[in-house]
Amino acid sequence: MADAAEGPGGPNVEEDAVVLDAKGLRALAHPVRVQLVGLLRKHGPSTATRLAERLAVNSGTASYHLRQLAAAGFVAEDKERGNARERWWRSVHQLTRFNHEDLAEQEPEAALAYLRSVHSAHVLRTQQGLNGLQTLPRPWREAFDMSDATLRLTPAQAQELRTEILSVIDRYPRASGDVEPQDTERVWVNFQVLPEANIPSREEG
Repeated sequence: MADAAEGPGGPNVEEDAVVLDAKGLRALAHPVRVQLVGLLRKHGPSTATRLAERLAVNSGTASYHLRQLAAAGFVAEDKERGNARERWWRSVHQLTRFNHEDLAEQEPEAALAYLRSVHSAHVLRTQQGLNGLQTLPRPWREAFDMSDATLRLTPAQAQELRTEILSVIDRYPRASGDVEPQDTERVWVNFQVLPEANIPSREEG
């Protein structure tokens, strides 16, 4: 899976991706860190102060988490922009891959914390989108959708569904930094394939 910290894509997006190991998983197992990486990937280099304003946290908190992310290799100082008064940070990768099956078994608590952090980032991003929905031009309000469906699938069918959805998404151009083709806007597409847990079967109910 690609997490909430996914950044601009492009023809070589996989060459600019990081696959989480145990150290990286633990480093990202905090919602503020997931959001910081996401902001740097989406908007480019920034300072702790500016990032803190976007996340409504104090600059000391942002600085602490940026240092932790730097120690884990997710962000680095942008020395071309920095000066004696303020440090600038940039993302090192544009995409995070979580091949969760083996890693989740090795680091179950960190894996769950990471997934909850991604979920928190998704909720925040959804709320921000909804807050601005009514100010959008009518064609974009008509294009908006928020849907869900409950299906009965085997694990193999769930894998097939996920692959099909990703293949559809891959047919469309990825947001790519400062390149903004005419009449386009950045659109966030989010989907989940999440088995329901602890639901009694019809025979038990």
